[in-house]
Amino acid sequence: MARDVVCGMYVDESTAEFKVSRNGVLYYFCSQSCMLQFMQPEIELRRLRYLVAFALAAGAIITVSEFLLPVLLGLHPSGLLLMALATAVQFTAGLRFYRGLIDAIRARQANMDSLIAIGTTTAWAYSALLVLQDLGIVPVLIPAPPGPHRYYFMESTLIIGLILLGRTLEHTVRVRAEEAVRSLYEMHPDKATVIRDGEEVEVPAEEVQPGELVLVRPGERIPVDGVVEEGFTSVDQSAMTGESVPVEKSVGDEVIAGTVNLTGLIKVRAVRTGHETTFSQVIRTVQEAILSRVPLQRLADKVASVFVPVVVSVALGASLFWSLAMGMPASFAVLIAVSVLIIACPCALGIATPAAIMISAGRAARRGILIRSGEALDLLRRVTTVALDKTGTITRGRPEVVRVIAFNGFTERDVLFYAASAERSSNHPIASAILDHARRSGIEVAEPRNAVTRPGVGVEAEVEGRRVLVGKPSSVSGSASQIGDGQLLDPVLELQGSGMTTVLVAVDGVLAGVVALMDRPREEAREVISELRRRGIRTVMLTGDNEVTARAIAEEVGVDGFRASLMPEEKAEVVRELRERGEVVAMVGDGINDAPALTAADVGIAIGSGTDIAKQAGSIVLLRNDLRDVVRAIELSKVTTAKIKQNLFWAFAYNVALIPIAAGILYPFGVLLNPVFSAVAMAMSSISVTLNSMTLYRVSL
Repeated sequence: MARDVVCGMYVDESTAEFKVSRNGVLYYFCSQSCMLQFMQPEIELRRLRYLVAFALAAGAIITVSEFLLPVLLGLHPSGLLLMALATAVQFTAGLRFYRGLIDAIRARQANMDSLIAIGTTTAWAYSALLVLQDLGIVPVLIPAPPGPHRYYFMESTLIIGLILLGRTLEHTVRVRAEEAVRSLYEMHPDKATVIRDGEEVEVPAEEVQPGELVLVRPGERIPVDGVVEEGFTSVDQSAMTGESVPVEKSVGDEVIAGTVNLTGLIKVRAVRTGHETTFSQVIRTVQEAILSRVPLQRLADKVASVFVPVVVSVALGASLFWSLAMGMPASFAVLIAVSVLIIACPCALGIATPAAIMISAGRAARRGILIRSGEALDLLRRVTTVALDKTGTITRGRPEVVRVIAFNGFTERDVLFYAASAERSSNHPIASAILDHARRSGIEVAEPRNAVTRPGVGVEAEVEGRRVLVGKPSSVSGSASQIGDGQLLDPVLELQGSGMTTVLVAVDGVLAGVVALMDRPREEAREVISELRRRGIRTVMLTGDNEVTARAIAEEVGVDGFRASLMPEEKAEVVRELRERGEVVAMVGDGINDAPALTAADVGIAIGSGTDIAKQAGSIVLLRNDLRDVVRAIELSKVTTAKIKQNLFWAFAYNVALIPIAAGILYPFGVLLNPVFSAVAMAMSSISVTLNSMTLYRVSL
């Protein structure tokens, strides 16, 4: 049976009525409402893309028609044609800004939608009226401006197109994030083998009831949260806890849904099933975070909240002043109001933020830093605490042999030879690490005979005629008939106290040596943490690994603090606690278990080698898996945010400077704003924004 990726219910593929194919995958749904909810984000994204393409294409046609054709070919296209194109854009692509204006009026506050709706509508309506006057369709209500640039259709269409382009990019990120969440469902088993009335019965995983006994074979994912009632095995639970080494499970130990049973057959008594499992809670937490993620109020919104009321007040005040106080005709008063509103609509506003972000994103991408939002850049410069996952983030994410100690006359090469040869047929991560180390050491590994994996003990095999046992210290030392001086095991205890995983090797009943493994920190980890501290940023390590291992890594890399044995939601809770204390938190992680914390943080930074859900939950992705890019991203955020503020200043400056002239302050001296000045102001502000953004190319990363 398939799983409904919206509600999580199971659906019979053979009778399912509602299904959708996406990227070669067929999705099944329990109801039409779930299917429509699944499709809605993509429908909205597709609609946005069409509107952006239409608005920008119309703007380009109008620009060429109004400016280039008259100069190059002496052609003057019909104003009616330009009006038709601009009208179509204004009331299709621009419709959402009118909705935003209505919402702003209801909330009694101004925002960017208010400024865009008022400015573009004024430019469009004024230009449309001029066209109708030119055609004699309506009487002359306002005087026609001098000069060739009579209309403002280009400005109204391009502003709408450029701002919708930015919103399309934001929506694209959200759709991809939701797709990554859906992919998590594929990691949860669809079926479970339940023992009922003494017989094995295969049922949909969601039908397992708490208290039932579930049989899990080697290689299968565990379908429920529960307790091992019979058997012994090793479980790969790195996806949920971040532990790099599989964890041994025996009777009485807890297991988590979605983790992988590696070696032995176990029977699990179900405790939490279906939507109550830890795995389902992780999915739900990330979904809620993505769906409820509201874009932070941009600086432009803050400016608009003050700028819009001021501009409208100036336009109305100036119009009434010239009409009532100065006795000017109504057409003059209308022209004054229109001039103020048009000059207040900054064409460069549409590129002020995107220009800086695109250039920064391009520079960062060449350094392997993928920036997904302007909000992340703005927040990153204000980060006070960086929380880091351990496995795969601070560390390399895989066990490595760090030390070999020989006993009883054996050499280190002997120990490695016998250990690697015996483990040759195993796919256990520790076996792979020992084999890799032996090969890098130039040791030619032998083919084992009669290799047997002994649950709870290790691997036993015949290597070149000698019986070799490789496994956990308690089992190997107990199985060896000669372990020599008891003090030989003291180094083992010392290694374990340092957070290392130890594997003992016995040859023909004699303890030959110990192999110590550890998930080593990345080479740059200590350097990065030291640099963050120099910048006044506190660091804390969050891990699902045990206290001993966590403490060893924390001390080695020098983090300010750490929390161990955390489940995914507990990591997110720690992040929320930090934020409640007033910290601005950046979370750095790479796994499914980090996704809730990445979405809970002010800024989520995902390691590029991590899971899809981690990368989609993060607002910044480090493609090169280099922690030094965290520092580079923080530095880039400071520079880029400064450029965005400068751009917004230039986007408004020229227009604001001309508002008093548009209001007629110089009319007593015979100077009234010529609409040509408005065109020059818009061009100058756009050029200033572009040139200022281009200085980001000189930023060193």
